[in-house]
Amino acid sequence: MSDYTLYYWSVPFRGQFVRAVLAYAGKTWTEGGDDAISKLMEGHMKKMPVPFMGPPLLIDKKAEFAIAEMPAIVLYLGETLGLMPATRALRATTMKIVNDTNDVLDEITLDGGRQMWTQKRWHDFVPRLKKWMSLWEETGRRHGLKADLGFLLGGEASGIADIVTATLWSTMADRFPTVAAIFEEAAPMTAGLTRRVAHLPPLAKLAAKARKDYGDAWCGGEIEASLRKVLEA
Repeated sequence: MSDYTLYYWSVPFRGQFVRAVLAYAGKTWTEGGDDAISKLMEGHMKKMPVPFMGPPLLIDKKAEFAIAEMPAIVLYLGETLGLMPATRALRATTMKIVNDTNDVLDEITLDGGRQMWTQKRWHDFVPRLKKWMSLWEETGRRHGLKADLGFLLGGEASGIADIVTATLWSTMADRFPTVAAIFEEAAPMTAGLTRRVAHLPPLAKLAAKARKDYGDAWCGGEIEASLRKVLEA
């Protein structure tokens, strides 16, 4: 019997962060599936495990607890699975990193596809994307990250900050070579951290499964198609 049920679409995107934390912690989960997600979203709020507008949604079966929204889920798992730092300051920094990650996802999908990417929009966005990458780079530098050594907030590769960082940048870089090249240039230390953490056996296995299950898909839909069009032009 699985430990959790995860409701997320059949793509990596925001759901992959939840999967990565669970995989790293050695937990098992069941994927609710696209049809079940649609049915929940169309249903009455009173019948939802927790009121939510869209996935991811996680049910912790043992605790009989449901939580939605990627940052909230990841931080809940970090607390309950012992993956948060010991000090208040580092916990707050971890929360910031998780929320920054969510902001990057919003920006690179133009707020969930409110607009589509054009060559001009992408050209204008690249400096901002580099700034986002440098945010991770400077955060790591201030905590002792070096080119081939260390982790984002120091210590060992067992924290939410490292898992979320590696999942964000490795999943994007793996699917978009143009983004990978920008990342290596703008944030070389973070790129090294991303490779080290992404190669940990549980995360490498998860990435291989995502490739098998979802192919090249990242966020899906028209917004991904428009992103691919400008990046492959």
